[in-house]
Amino acid sequence: MLLIPAIDLRGGKCVRLVEGKVENETIYSHEPVEQALKWQDKGARMLHLVDLDGAFAGRPKNLDVIKEIVRAVDIPVQLGGGIRTLETIEMLLEMGINRVILGSIAIYKPDLVKEACSRYADRVVVGIDAKDGLVAIEGWESTVDKTTVDLALEMKEAGVKRIIFTDTRRDGTLKGPNVESTKELAEKTGLKVVASGGVSSLDDIKALKEIEPLGVDSVILGKALYTGAVDLEEALRI
Repeated sequence: MLLIPAIDLRGGKCVRLVEGKVENETIYSHEPVEQALKWQDKGARMLHLVDLDGAFAGRPKNLDVIKEIVRAVDIPVQLGGGIRTLETIEMLLEMGINRVILGSIAIYKPDLVKEACSRYADRVVVGIDAKDGLVAIEGWESTVDKTTVDLALEMKEAGVKRIIFTDTRRDGTLKGPNVESTKELAEKTGLKVVASGGVSSLDDIKALKEIEPLGVDSVILGKALYTGAVDLEEALRI
């Protein structure tokens, strides 16, 4: 199982939100590039970047620091937040981003997702965020009348091979991941699933590792790493 440290960017700083709410922000580093190098030095084999400003604005907003991180590290970087056009996808991939994560656009423009998958194959990932069982969009500010499984199956038809699943009620809370919903998504879709949101302990990682054979092959670690609740090197040994 791949353990992927998250670096959430807002105003050029490394932050964490609780349930995606900007009023619940904690700044963990004013030097995101140094933070990226720290996770790489501790053994991370991939980084998960989120452009929070981009998610709210609908277009990338932290490109300068993202470029710096990509140049500084030797490991693959995936990026989400405000990626809503084919031109943006192409620009980010040419910049050196390994995988782009499409979010709200999967609801608004599924044909764009299909075209992106046709052009860039598995370098296109779709992030599916759940709020009380429904799909959350627009920086988690609203939901649509569609379940996460339904959207995942539609994305599979569009050519998507991997999704990132986040229970927004767990994200940044250290309450533990929604293992059952993650398991259900993998079982019902046959897609590769990256688990995200709520990981708070090594036991949580062990619980997710138990469903790895179903296709849950990665987990994103955020607040747990920044608070010290989980030590990356110890987690990697698991």
